[in-house]
Amino acid sequence: MSGPADPRAGTEANAAGDSDDCAVGKVILVGAGPGDPDLITVRGAAALSEADVVVYDALAAVSLLDLAPEAAERLNVGKRGHDLPTRSQSDINDLLVSRARAGKTVVRLKGGDPFVFGRGGEEATACAEAGVPFEVIPGVSSVIGALAYAGIPITDRRHSASFAVVTGHKDPTPVSEGTRWGDLAGAADTLVILMGMRNLESLVERLKQGGRGPETPSAAIMNGTLPTQRVVEAPLGGLVQAVADTGLGAPAVVVIGDVVRLRQQLAWYDKRPLFGRRVLVTRAADQAAGIVRALNEAGAESVVIPMIETVAADDESAVDTALGELREYDALLFTSVNAVRFLVARAAKLDVPLVETAPPVACVGPQTAAVARQLGLAVAVTPSTRFDANGLADAVRSAWGAAGRRFLLPQAEAARPELRDGLCADGAVVDAVTVYRTVAPEVDEQSLRNRLIRGDFDALTFTSPSTVTNFTALLDEDSKRAARDCCIAAIGPVTADALRGVGFDPRVVPNRATMQDLVSALVEAESARSDAGEPS
Repeated sequence: MSGPADPRAGTEANAAGDSDDCAVGKVILVGAGPGDPDLITVRGAAALSEADVVVYDALAAVSLLDLAPEAAERLNVGKRGHDLPTRSQSDINDLLVSRARAGKTVVRLKGGDPFVFGRGGEEATACAEAGVPFEVIPGVSSVIGALAYAGIPITDRRHSASFAVVTGHKDPTPVSEGTRWGDLAGAADTLVILMGMRNLESLVERLKQGGRGPETPSAAIMNGTLPTQRVVEAPLGGLVQAVADTGLGAPAVVVIGDVVRLRQQLAWYDKRPLFGRRVLVTRAADQAAGIVRALNEAGAESVVIPMIETVAADDESAVDTALGELREYDALLFTSVNAVRFLVARAAKLDVPLVETAPPVACVGPQTAAVARQLGLAVAVTPSTRFDANGLADAVRSAWGAAGRRFLLPQAEAARPELRDGLCADGAVVDAVTVYRTVAPEVDEQSLRNRLIRGDFDALTFTSPSTVTNFTALLDEDSKRAARDCCIAAIGPVTADALRGVGFDPRVVPNRATMQDLVSALVEAESARSDAGEPS
């Protein structure tokens, strides 16, 4: 995957050096797959979860680094296709060996499969010669993955009983320089070329000279398995021009053979309803996974630029008092996932056995309820349809009544008063205690403005009034105008009102305030746009 080096990448300066006195660790070569982070193998994910050091390439999805322990050292060694590597191969070999000799478990995270044009064999050889234990965990190669996501089977008994895979990279070794392109032209039914975009014109010419007909179906697949995937089909004789006309570049896989004909019927990935759409996610980074996954499953490219961060309340005396009086409450009311997490964290810090002593729990919606259950709380009440303060109040009234009841309501600083006021009006006592607050994170505002003005985003999503306030505070008049041209989506009516209050018209507001419903509403809006014949 392209892009800047991950900011979490470590440096050698603060890492342990060689130490022959330490127990020797281990090097694990892990195939990261062709781009989609979901294609990591179960064994590969497990290895990452136990890593002391992760040495990764630019083509490995950066999000996979989140599977490693927070304390793990992360080293970006570059090596993206034709580009010059951040480190030479010999330097990488030495790095793997030295970290393992220091007693570390080193995961070498490589795009695709380590042994398919990934130089994994050289790295394994370096470990073997140094006496360092190593393991190889295969990955999904782009040879298979990119073709599958493009709807092109590498073999099909109607069209292809054989395939050949070759690199088009001009690597100055006797093996690569001796590639017999003329023989390859007719050696297999399907020919797959990796790293061949820079030399595509000469490669195609040599294949035609070797007997491959210019009418042979062919395709180039750029960014295979990612939401930015682009596929160009053309007869072999016109492939170079088609690639140039559409601006395709590396990383890309070229496939030549009759199996390409099947794409017209079998293309599936780029038929997802939000495929090709880039969606801004403003939710806090530690809570964005749900909406990102839902957007990705719909085919969209998610860009997470958090507009809020959550931190513990400045004054926790009120929540501490409440935790000491848990048995005096009739129920515990949660209006957000954050309220659950911060209350549980505070109880743990005070050694309060929350799970054992908590009264019955009511949650505003299924996502909050799921987190509460994961943390050991028994959820008794959740609204069936309306997942907001009014819906929770109605569910509480229906389950327990309000008059004479005492409820504990952990909440955000400056939370809206509807739930508390509504239940108090019915005769309940509601102790609303602040357990967390939201703050505006650091954002490169000029970059955000530029991206909006360039039209980089098709849709903008907002999941709370705070995300709206902090987002609009970063914009100037030009970027505000550009933002209004996007499809603006709000998680619910409160956030929608906040958007209207700053001059934005939310076109998407789901009936239920969940991430999945927000994405489903975006899909419906996209479908309506397409049916109306509006341009993409």
